[in-house]
Amino acid sequence: MNRLVSLALLIGGIILISAGIAASDSAASGVSRFFTGNPTDKTMWLMIGGIAATVIGGGGLVFGSKNP
Repeated sequence: MNRLVSLALLIGGIILISAGIAASDSAASGVSRFFTGNPTDKTMWLMIGGIAATVIGGGGLVFGSKNP
């Protein structure tokens, strides 16, 4: 995988994780947690997508091709 693409995925994943953390502290997520015990779907998808992008990007940087 191209190092630039891997780096972009890593940075994008970190941004998505931080957005998911911010969304989990929102009023909508608080109301959802009060009634259902779970955060909103948006919060969960931001966190899942961020973790997946971070793992893929980090793996691409670590295990990617050794060509410069």
